[in-house]
Amino acid sequence: MTKGWYGVPLERSDYLKLDPSENSCDPEGFSEWLEGFGAGKRLAVDLFSGAGGLSFGVQQAGWTIAAAVDFDDPALDTHRANFSGLSLKMDLGDPAERDRLEEILKPAKIDLVAGGPPCQPFSRAGRNKIRDLVKNHGRDPEDRRKELWSAYLDMVKRIRPRTVLMENVPDMGLHDDFFVIRTIEDELEDLGYATQVRLVDAWNYGVPQHRKRLILLARNDVDQFTWQKPDLQRTTLRDAIGDLPELEVVPTERVGQRVLKYRKPRNLSDFATRMREDAPRGVIWDHMTRRVRKDDYRIFEVMESDTKYSDLHKKLTKEEMEYQRYSAENYTDKYKKLAWDELSRTITAHIAKDGYWYIHPEQLRTLTVREAARVQTFPDRFRFAGTRSDAFRQIGNAVPPLLGAAAASVLKPVADAAPETAGLRPHWREVRSALTVWAEQRRDSRDWYQLPSEDPVPLHAAVVAILSGAKAKPAVMADMMALVRKSKRLTATLFKKLVDAAPTAPVRARVDRLAPLVDKPYDWQWNKRFDVPVKLAMKPAEASLYRLLIGEDLMLVAQGTLRVAARINDIDTDHPNRLSEGRVNLVKLVGAGEEAPLRMGAIRLIGLDHCREEQPMCSGCPLAAYCPRREADDLLTLAAITEE
Repeated sequence: MTKGWYGVPLERSDYLKLDPSENSCDPEGFSEWLEGFGAGKRLAVDLFSGAGGLSFGVQQAGWTIAAAVDFDDPALDTHRANFSGLSLKMDLGDPAERDRLEEILKPAKIDLVAGGPPCQPFSRAGRNKIRDLVKNHGRDPEDRRKELWSAYLDMVKRIRPRTVLMENVPDMGLHDDFFVIRTIEDELEDLGYATQVRLVDAWNYGVPQHRKRLILLARNDVDQFTWQKPDLQRTTLRDAIGDLPELEVVPTERVGQRVLKYRKPRNLSDFATRMREDAPRGVIWDHMTRRVRKDDYRIFEVMESDTKYSDLHKKLTKEEMEYQRYSAENYTDKYKKLAWDELSRTITAHIAKDGYWYIHPEQLRTLTVREAARVQTFPDRFRFAGTRSDAFRQIGNAVPPLLGAAAASVLKPVADAAPETAGLRPHWREVRSALTVWAEQRRDSRDWYQLPSEDPVPLHAAVVAILSGAKAKPAVMADMMALVRKSKRLTATLFKKLVDAAPTAPVRARVDRLAPLVDKPYDWQWNKRFDVPVKLAMKPAEASLYRLLIGEDLMLVAQGTLRVAARINDIDTDHPNRLSEGRVNLVKLVGAGEEAPLRMGAIRLIGLDHCREEQPMCSGCPLAAYCPRREADDLLTLAAITEE
């Protein structure tokens, strides 16, 4: 074995082979398994299962795993060793494979379909291109075979379980205005499911790390379902791994082993006690990590938990400065030493490449496989097939089991549930229906220019967007828009009329900003609509309003729209994380489909005209009947009248 340029011997760890669980089976034996081990149990399927973090959480919540599907061999070996039922290698992006899975599962009554499909968010540009291909070039709007979230949804439609649980990273929603999530919710509601989307902090459910996840839940037996209250007592890194044996660390030498002795300390944390359940007494598995370079050893030695990589030069001697081999400008946080009494940094699949984000608080090394598994809440009896890097990757990609259990618990059967065949009229679908009817009525009358029309005109949208910040009175705005209503191009004559109609200097200054596109008919053509905001130097909020009014499906995030969404969701308008959480609240009101932009425009109007910060005007608001805050205010008013 020779030392490579990396500074330590280049080697792969041994490959851990695991025997299948005694209750696992193959497709040929699945019917027998259903009649034996699976008989009388509430069954679940985990799609895109990986090693089984979500499977383990679902199992803890009371389900039995009947089948798991993935395409990664080591992860499937891990799943097969730790769970009952089927562990199937399939590419669910292939419709033929979905046909095969449907046929395999046909004898089973599946109660829950869980999974975390890899989701490629649609960019706005990508959505617009697809819409254009469908409208003008004959593309099939249902041609989504390569999108794995669509494959996941397709399997839900085929299996028709009572409940659905989908997990993913928050960016899946935040980067594309929740387009994928809204589409999934809409299609599930078409099938009679009530849905719920949440951004969840995993540490609120006992996971000892910073980790936000997006959870979509659906069930067809009840309309309303709630999560358990978050636990505000954090599980620290010391609680999670403080009992694990100290490892000898010598630069360039191996660190840890597959099997080590374990001595239970006197004061074992509740978390560690839970992790040790059913683990072999006196033994700890997979407590091993990478060798440590000599230069890294010195860096680990001088670092504190708050030391940034870019500040290491303050702690190293001139002779040691070469140890800082990455650019401090480009990698300000390349290394991170964890702190005992805080949460860990989020464990990600990147830990399979290097462990520099996960330096042990005391020992001069990075976290071991077992420590990373503990931080992800895998118990010590759970082992990972493959090499050390395979294990790290599986752990980093996993859903923390404790988070999975918290989400799955929301979907447990309830005594007063409706028959599954009855179907539901989901609450949020009723809310959106009322919003749509109101928006259509307003669009057909005085607010024609404030809402996306069936045949949008870029000129109309641009004038509204430019004037939106001028605080012009409604009557003034209506008069000015009346001037442009029959026009699709901004001529010099029309521009002069707008200037003359401006009642104040601020409004006139806004109108003047339209000057770059006067007498330029080519720039107002429909195929040039997305260039208008740039040519008119629109601010971000103005550009968003313009795009909405020309019919783009987007989330208009502003104080007024977030306030409406928060109140209808019975959430304090000043709640923490109101930008990210507020988007989730908006999802429920906006929904998906061709009418989504119309509803988004309606929510904006409600925020302007009715749902004010103080003294909201509930009369005439189309959402008043669905507003929990109004009900609370009515009760307070009634109580005051009764006291008098």
